[in-house]
Amino acid sequence: MIKLEPFTEKDFNLLISWISTPELMVQWSGAHFKFPLNHEQLAKYISSANLETSSEYIYKVMANDEIFGHISLGRVDRINETARIGKVFICPAARGKGYASEMIHQILNLAFQELKLNRISLGVFDFNLPAIKIYEQAGFQKEGLLRQTNKVRNIYWNLIEMSILKAEWQASPGLMGIQSNV
Repeated sequence: MIKLEPFTEKDFNLLISWISTPELMVQWSGAHFKFPLNHEQLAKYISSANLETSSEYIYKVMANDEIFGHISLGRVDRINETARIGKVFICPAARGKGYASEMIHQILNLAFQELKLNRISLGVFDFNLPAIKIYEQAGFQKEGLLRQTNKVRNIYWNLIEMSILKAEWQASPGLMGIQSNV
């Protein structure tokens, strides 16, 4: 069982060590950060996060008291009941163990049950087939392709937009049963 816990300054060095190339930086954060990742950028990132009225919820992902991932729920709009999953990362040693699926289920539980939102979106680069599969298994639907959104080392990357609605999540067997630890 994994836990989502607030991402804090004491977690900065570990995340910085994971985001070791410009390509990983873009894959993890789009254009949100500039490589190399540093404490100043991360301090700004968490400065107003994880408060009751925040529009950004930022978590480290843990199993067996070890941090192995990162995820955020941002752009929380309580009027339109929407938000966006972003900055999803699983450290290489923890990949292929089912943690990514579980962390997506937990962040959706937070969004739909605790925050009472209706629509959750995300963007994923079209070459990231393992992530796309996990999102589809969680109930996300592809909405479209944004062509050449990011330029990385003179190569343009395409972004697939995906979303899930609360009614779709509620209709998926087994998804609502996973409890959040946040």
